[in-house]
Amino acid sequence: MNGRRAAALVLACALSGACHRAASEAEAPEPRVEGARVSFPTDSPELGSLQVGAPRETQTPTITVNGRLAWDENETVRVYSPFGGRITQIVAEPGQVVAKGDVLARLASSDFGQAEADARKAASDLRLAERTLTRERDLYEHGAAARRDLEAAEADEARASAESQWTSARLAAYGEAARSADGSFALRAPIAGTVVERNLAPGQDVRPDQMMAGSEKLAAPMSVGDAFAVRLHLDPSRTLRGRVELVSPSLDPVTRTVKVRGSLANADGALRAEMLVNVDVATTDDRKVAEVPVTAVLLRGDKHFVFVEDHPGSYERREVAIGHEQEGWLSVTSGLDADRRVVTQGALLLEKIYQDAAGS
Repeated sequence: MNGRRAAALVLACALSGACHRAASEAEAPEPRVEGARVSFPTDSPELGSLQVGAPRETQTPTITVNGRLAWDENETVRVYSPFGGRITQIVAEPGQVVAKGDVLARLASSDFGQAEADARKAASDLRLAERTLTRERDLYEHGAAARRDLEAAEADEARASAESQWTSARLAAYGEAARSADGSFALRAPIAGTVVERNLAPGQDVRPDQMMAGSEKLAAPMSVGDAFAVRLHLDPSRTLRGRVELVSPSLDPVTRTVKVRGSLANADGALRAEMLVNVDVATTDDRKVAEVPVTAVLLRGDKHFVFVEDHPGSYERREVAIGHEQEGWLSVTSGLDADRRVVTQGALLLEKIYQDAAGS
């Protein structure tokens, strides 16, 4: 009997404790969602998970982007063979200094051989037409030939002269003159300079249509004339300076970025094409923009949001447009006043409460 009363007493105490916990949980303050605003009672425990802060304001942001060194296309010529054929000799090697007209490589080309043969045939036809014209003119002057025969000879000589000039000019454009039709073509340097790259090998077949390619929103505030500093990955202590010369008017369809180009001096030859670098661009954009920590910005779909503090415990969800990111801070180009405090820690908690209330 005493045992049953003790068990009942323990059970009663246990039920009493459960009731107290349930009552305590039921009395826990709940956040309230009204439109785009999430509000908490002053004694809500969730408030301890939130941190707010004022955006910092910058006027001339420095944008850090990744870059790649490439040869200056204004000072560089990529040399391709205008004829198909097989490489028989490599004359110039990378690093070699050449003068304009120096032979870079030789190839055996039936196409070039045909061009040589055409030029030689045209020259032979011209000589024959000139002799015929001389003979017909002499006969006409002595009354032994008709006028129409002289005119025909003159027309033949004019056609042969034009054909010879065209075929010779074609060879001259490639730095060659009509010689024997052996099909040996010399690929020559069109300018003086240093050979920096070679994509040919002895015995390799080439075609005239083979072009061995050597080869965003971050660029939006950049403009021609902006100063930039380049830091090499291999030598971070070295800084090179230049100015933006071109901002592409279109997006790259693959990377969805805008290409920006500038020039650097390379007097000591230490820079190499395809080196990876960090580029700090000091933009000339004089607008004042607000910057917030990256933890304050939420991405939903293709839109960005922050929670702005109306007053302690009340936060409004607001869409913003963002710009560049640097060292953990994002610039906000629109949608946020610089004097409004934003939630810098705990924005994900507010977003979950908001989405739960919206049923998504």
